[in-house]
Amino acid sequence: MTTRLPLASKREVRRWAKRVAVEHRREFSVMLGLFCLATVVGLAGPQLLGRLVDGVVEHGTTLRVDLLAVAFVAVLVLQAWARKAARLRGRMFGERVLAQTRERFVTNALGLPLGTVEAAGTGDLLSRATSDINRLDVAVRFAAPEILIAAVTVLFTTIAMIVTSPLLALALLVAIPILVPVNIWYQRKIPSAFAWMLDRWGDLQSTTHETVEGARTSEALSLTERRVRAGYHALDQATLGERRMRALQMRWLPSLEISYVLPIAALLLLGLFAYSQGWAGLGTITTMLAYAQAMTAPLSEALFWLEDLQVAIAATRRIIGVQPAESADKVADVPRGRDIEVREVRFGYTSDREVLHGISLSVPRGERLAIVGPSGAGKSTLGRLLAGISAPTAGSIRVGGTEVSTLADDVLRGEVLLLTQEHHTFSGTLRENLALPARRGGGDWTDEELLDALASAGAEEWAAGLPDGLDTKLGSGAYAVPAGLAQQLALARVVLADPHTLVLDEATSLLDTGSARELERSLNAVLEGRTVIAIAHRLHTAAAADRVAVVEGGTITELGPHQDLIAAGGPYSRLVAAAS
Repeated sequence: MTTRLPLASKREVRRWAKRVAVEHRREFSVMLGLFCLATVVGLAGPQLLGRLVDGVVEHGTTLRVDLLAVAFVAVLVLQAWARKAARLRGRMFGERVLAQTRERFVTNALGLPLGTVEAAGTGDLLSRATSDINRLDVAVRFAAPEILIAAVTVLFTTIAMIVTSPLLALALLVAIPILVPVNIWYQRKIPSAFAWMLDRWGDLQSTTHETVEGARTSEALSLTERRVRAGYHALDQATLGERRMRALQMRWLPSLEISYVLPIAALLLLGLFAYSQGWAGLGTITTMLAYAQAMTAPLSEALFWLEDLQVAIAATRRIIGVQPAESADKVADVPRGRDIEVREVRFGYTSDREVLHGISLSVPRGERLAIVGPSGAGKSTLGRLLAGISAPTAGSIRVGGTEVSTLADDVLRGEVLLLTQEHHTFSGTLRENLALPARRGGGDWTDEELLDALASAGAEEWAAGLPDGLDTKLGSGAYAVPAGLAQQLALARVVLADPHTLVLDEATSLLDTGSARELERSLNAVLEGRTVIAIAHRLHTAAAADRVAVVEGGTITELGPHQDLIAAGGPYSRLVAAAS
């Protein structure tokens, strides 16, 4: 069961929009000014058209009619230029906003606790970083400017209609009985529908990602069909979300279409009556009809983009909802001691399923402890708790007397570091891949320090054979790094990070037995004096440890030196016998 990352509230979205407008007030003001200029210029067109009609009806001079016609064309050209410039400014404004939003999102995502990301699942964060950002991209660069044009046009045109003929402007009121109740209903329903739909698409992306990443495991365990069914189910749910949203829109859009057609019909009837009574001339009626018609184009354009804007608002809630954890209550001081004390620790990934049941353990500084046991016993979970990635639901884990889960991340990683079997090679040079840990005392890592770390991890010969040495490009589209070497690079980073306690969770699992033993021997000198907690199925690791802890069913059933446990003939002895 996963826990979703939080959503930002509507108030937070409004606050974000206001902050963006303030931070980019110059660009926003220029863009808004050009939109207003285009609208104001456009308002002159119907007025000139009305005067042109009056000139023809009143048999005005040819020169007057020609001048009005030329002025009308000039207004159209000027309006087209102003709108094009406004749209260009809107695109530029959107790109700046998106660049800033992406940077802040990545910063916030990197600041999330690892336990939070894992509890939510990679798909949730991945969908927010990709599809949700793309939805915001479309809205900021296209939907928002077009809807802003429509809003400014409707506002200014309404004012112009009232000023031109208050009587005929009453025709606009016929749309209110339809617009108000339908929009109130729609705005109450659609936010939850959009949020539900985006969550389902996030689930689909998560399911697909997990299926691809674990394809070999699924095939080995004959779970391929189950994963395929899970994918189809996730796709059905995402499709259902789309259908729910479309159903709401199909009940809402027709009312909007009617709401801006009805005023034109009402205006024709009211204009006919006003003309018959001598209250309005043909020029005025023509001007009002031109104004009413001028509203339909931007309103239709706004309707076209409104869905994208509404989806983007829901996506923005998901993007802004990714915020780094508050660190005000984190301990920034380095613990004085290095002994680890585990007292009555309990932990469950869900409230109804406890994984660890009251584990107590003392690990003195410099000890090498091996944790063994059957799959699913809770070994990796205990390692995560020891490294402070997750906090126990009960009990405490202390290093040097300080609760591990309360340490600030930068302090914690200098004290206890977890190294698992999952490693990633980043797109970049070998130097950049190695230099991820911060150098104590500041500054950049020297070539000698990086090469020494590679030698400690047993990868010096591989690095020496690279075409550009430390400056060789690695990762996607560059020099491919096999899984085993990626694991050795991760071990080299550990050497550079220099933690006093290292938790190894199957850290050499991708190497063959001979290579793993050779690597472990090369690391012995590096790990001298450090506390090493090794979680492994390869029992030769346990034989070389100072003590062995056997975890079964979420509890420690045996604890002691290798030879003592073999002599006891208990669970550890049976594990060794089964592996022989």
